Amino acid sequence: MRQQELVPAKYELATATASTDSASVHLLSRVPQEPVDFSFEAIRPGLFRTTFSSKTHPLPPYPSARQPEAEGSSITISDTTETSRTFRCGDIEAKVKWDAEPIVSVGFVGRVALYADLPYRSYALDGPGVAHYTKYHRGSLHVGLGEKAAPMDLSNRHFTLSATDCFGYDVHRTDPMYKHIPLLIRVTPEGVIATFSTSHARGYYSVGGEMDGMWGPFKVYRQDYGGLEEYIMIGRTLQEVVKLYADLVGYPMLVPRWAFGYLAGGMKYSMLDSPRASDALMGFAGKLEQHDIPCSGFQMSSGYTVAEQEPRTRNVFTWNRHRFPDPKGFCDEFHKRGIRLLANIKPYVLATHPAYERLVKAGGLFIDPRTMETGIARLWSAGGGTSGEGGHIDFTSKAGYDFWYNGVKELRKTGMDCMWNDNNEYLLPSDDWQLALENAAVKEGCVANAGIERKDVGLWGRSMHTELHGKASHDALLEVCPDERPFVLTRSATAGTMRYACSTWSGDNTTSWDGMRGANALSLGAGMCLLDCYGHDIGGFEGPQPSPELLLRWVQLGIHSQRFAINCYKTGHDSLAGDVIEPWMYPDILPLVRKAIRRRYEMIPYLYGLMLQSTLTATPPQRWTGWVMKDGETQYWLGDTLLVGGVYEPGISEARVYLPKKSDNDPSFLNTNAPYQYLSPGAWHTIASPWTDSIPVLARIGGAVPVGKNKQVFAPGDRTNEANLPADDWRGVEIFPPPPPPPPHGNTRSGDEGDNDRRTWYTNTWLEDDGISPPPAKMATFTIGYAASQAEIEVKFASEVGAFMPPWVERGVTVILPVGDARRVVSPDGKTVEPRGLDEQGREGFHVTVSG
Repeated sequence: MRQQELVPAKYELATATASTDSASVHLLSRVPQEPVDFSFEAIRPGLFRTTFSSKTHPLPPYPSARQPEAEGSSITISDTTETSRTFRCGDIEAKVKWDAEPIVSVGFVGRVALYADLPYRSYALDGPGVAHYTKYHRGSLHVGLGEKAAPMDLSNRHFTLSATDCFGYDVHRTDPMYKHIPLLIRVTPEGVIATFSTSHARGYYSVGGEMDGMWGPFKVYRQDYGGLEEYIMIGRTLQEVVKLYADLVGYPMLVPRWAFGYLAGGMKYSMLDSPRASDALMGFAGKLEQHDIPCSGFQMSSGYTVAEQEPRTRNVFTWNRHRFPDPKGFCDEFHKRGIRLLANIKPYVLATHPAYERLVKAGGLFIDPRTMETGIARLWSAGGGTSGEGGHIDFTSKAGYDFWYNGVKELRKTGMDCMWNDNNEYLLPSDDWQLALENAAVKEGCVANAGIERKDVGLWGRSMHTELHGKASHDALLEVCPDERPFVLTRSATAGTMRYACSTWSGDNTTSWDGMRGANALSLGAGMCLLDCYGHDIGGFEGPQPSPELLLRWVQLGIHSQRFAINCYKTGHDSLAGDVIEPWMYPDILPLVRKAIRRRYEMIPYLYGLMLQSTLTATPPQRWTGWVMKDGETQYWLGDTLLVGGVYEPGISEARVYLPKKSDNDPSFLNTNAPYQYLSPGAWHTIASPWTDSIPVLARIGGAVPVGKNKQVFAPGDRTNEANLPADDWRGVEIFPPPPPPPPHGNTRSGDEGDNDRRTWYTNTWLEDDGISPPPAKMATFTIGYAASQAEIEVKFASEVGAFMPPWVERGVTVILPVGDARRVVSPDGKTVEPRGLDEQGREGFHVTVSG
């Protein structure tokens, strides 16, 4: 990108906003001759908005976040001069100075600012775009930007803010990837600060990666087109800032409960002509039953859309009638086995598509201003490495939007349950291509009275279409099935896309031990950007087949994430159909893979409860474990109770795990696998982890994990039960009490806590709903409390079912103790407690009735 920086100076207060009691500042610069606008507004405690624009550099016309209403009553003006103003919101202070160029600083009162613009270079016009420079602080942790290569810490690195189809990427080096979310978060022990640009235009972020002795350490955000609209968010903790971001862009969507089961896939199946793809897929479903492996969904790759005659290109919303003679009948048969279907759909049409000419005539594709005709692009067509000419759908056009909307409706009516919005990075060849800007969907999201005359893709941004793509799929699904929450899986995403797509993943990863490890960093960074129902293609999408050891390790790790899917396209086998990963591909480890997948189903109440919590509080299910793990690659919290580690090298039978410690009163951890020892917090531990057993999974003492049946169940909100699935009518709660105190004068084992106060009461809460209804969700809240002594564990269990009552409530719950804990469970409020004996893992269980 060419550099044409011009830093306007000599700013003056705009007359209309010169009031000293306003919670905003509006400045104008007459240099250069075209006026440049700058504004700063204190919106609410912890949230500020900055703009920098001119006539030739308009603000984002379709911002990825809608401007919130200001809460001026909570803002005070603590200091004002002719060239400065200071705002206070509680203990937060923001200063704006403009004796030359504007300089903004934000921090806590009486402390060094956490955010400050770079003097003499803060806001610059840069060709058709802008550049924004801020001070960089070495030693801080920088996270975010949606989805960036590992490690999790983005410090001292340079990034492209765009989206691309990075097939077979290197998880530690490839940039850009699939997401375009310009949210950068700086985390320090003193507080957390974040900046977020609402533009969909291509950009760049240097997070201390550029060095210049004169300017000192700096960060710079560059945007190719248009002016800057940026939000600044500050809080004491990372979670406070993530919640402020959610207040701005929207909280994570409700995800259907079934989607937390095993999602299968593989391009090969739908690419087969002999045997027919439909027969091969029914054979796959039969093998699931044969091997007793539960499966909740299947990702239907785009082979079902491949034309029957040459050129055999992919034609979205069409069916290959040789491979699938009866599409509805095929869908019905999968439903009879309890498996939902996710239809792969791509937002472009090749010139061979039956609807191409109709879309061209109706203006449903982009216009090339050089020819004033439809823009022609090279698009992925028949199989790996093949391409053909065609065009991307312009979702701002009525014809293009309606084509997509109606196509999704027909797929849903045929029996495709969910839409898999794929290849939606919008890799257009020219920023000059023109948009229609005519349909209601784009007008809803435009800035009121923006007066934008330009229609070029560069200003509006390619990724705006990723967002509209999500909206079209979401709204069409909701129209066909208004009583079900729409499930849209999207590969690319903006901040606004996740208002319509409830799930995403890390795209076309590669099979390797490094790839498995680095994926953890992607998950943690994604969660901080509200990509909460996020996961990876287990075993790797591209590359060689995983060894038995690598596949099992990846399955063991993958079951402890929000999205558990095995889907791949192994090009080494066949350039068109590829090869697949199947749970039974290595008979020697099949029992172990089955065991892990069944454990996944057991944990669904815990995982799903975390996702429901995320929709209310923006707390990501997978969480950073603290400063010792700045790279975020080898371990993470899964909720408040489980700390998940991993083994990332072949032939290794143990792992090093750091157990976090917040205070001197933090309880210990329990190794949930043999030898089931108690381990102290605030230290590194070596955990035995044979590959035929488990990865490290540690439970925080005082925590709880609600569990269900280890198979697919008929959820309360499901309308029909064609597969005759068992009801979700049993709930267990795994608790992790402190170990019994040692006998008097006895020697404690290494790592044991020693004496315990039996009055320590631990409380855990989780949420449930019917698993399928659209928002607003009617949730039930369940709380388990317990305290332990030498001989017994007191347990209280309560519920607030409200408008939703799960089918297991009247039966009560089974409290499950750790392996080797032989204490009895009692109820201090007189509820019935019935011993249930040992389960197959050797854990004592006690059935407890529920008090309302």
